[in-house]
Amino acid sequence: MSDDSPIMSVRDLQINYRTGKRSEVVAVRDINFDLYPGQSMALVGESGCGKTTLGLGLLKLLPRMGHVPQGEIVYRRKDGTEANILTMDKEELRRFRWSEAAMVFQGAMNAFNPVQRIGDHFADTLKDHATAQQRWSKKDIAERSEELLRMVRLEPARVLPSFPHELSGGMKQRALIALALALNPQVLVLDEPTTALDLLTQRSIVEELHRLRAELGFSMIFITHDLGLAAELADRVSTMYAGRIIETGTADDIFYNPKHPYTEGLIKAVLPVAGDLPELASIPGSPPSLASLPAGCAFHPRCSYAKDDCRSATPELESLTDRGSDLSHRAACLHSHRINFSREVIASV
Repeated sequence: MSDDSPIMSVRDLQINYRTGKRSEVVAVRDINFDLYPGQSMALVGESGCGKTTLGLGLLKLLPRMGHVPQGEIVYRRKDGTEANILTMDKEELRRFRWSEAAMVFQGAMNAFNPVQRIGDHFADTLKDHATAQQRWSKKDIAERSEELLRMVRLEPARVLPSFPHELSGGMKQRALIALALALNPQVLVLDEPTTALDLLTQRSIVEELHRLRAELGFSMIFITHDLGLAAELADRVSTMYAGRIIETGTADDIFYNPKHPYTEGLIKAVLPVAGDLPELASIPGSPPSLASLPAGCAFHPRCSYAKDDCRSATPELESLTDRGSDLSHRAACLHSHRINFSREVIASV
């Protein structure tokens, strides 16, 4: 497979949650993107905007009340063949997960079985999700588990016989990343990989992800509300609001030239780690209920740029700067031309 072919192509994806016998809410809608070999894509936004639902949907890991009424997720396997993830049966999914695409779930403590040793998690993953051609002996499993843990700079003799509660938060997070890489997946989906970790441990995890992606060449989709993490790890950033991607582009596009008022508001609410000290400003109001979205642009009740047309028309993603590999800068805003990002400085550091 050539690098100019996407590994994953998502088209018109919609994800609903059933809220009753005859009622459901649209949690994610109108999702379209391509993921290319070696790319790192960040999904950012407030809690409840649909980031985690989208991440779970990409690997068909939605909870029982979730379903996909429309759309497709076309995946290019390592052998170059294509498959729609949404139409895979249980056996196909078992072979697909971990060997082709893997997920690092939010909260390492909850991701591990508390009554299984870390070594058992590695053994189960290697045996249950290997391809039909792979056979793992006890020796092979031990060697691969040790190799993976050393890859994330953990001591196998300390970690493999331990139960999850015997490891620190950072050690569990590293072990979870190592487990996700057990069968050399092409795509790694990470849901809030640094949540609840202290700053030094967060820095360590970020450095490990940088190094591992450079060494192994996997593509990465990570879900975060930490804009600093997105700026550091992502080649491209997509902002989500009310279940839709409302702006997407390179990290430079999003952080230095945002063209959606919501993205601009997110950046202005975060303190930079270097440079002048800007005045911080929060986004007024609260995100809307997905069960009763406002007419027109879902962000208009909180938007200082809103006009009458924003209250009636739902804007589509329009290209502002065209680039290949799905790196174009696009924004779903009727008045993107009016947004000239700047921050008022209140002190110099």
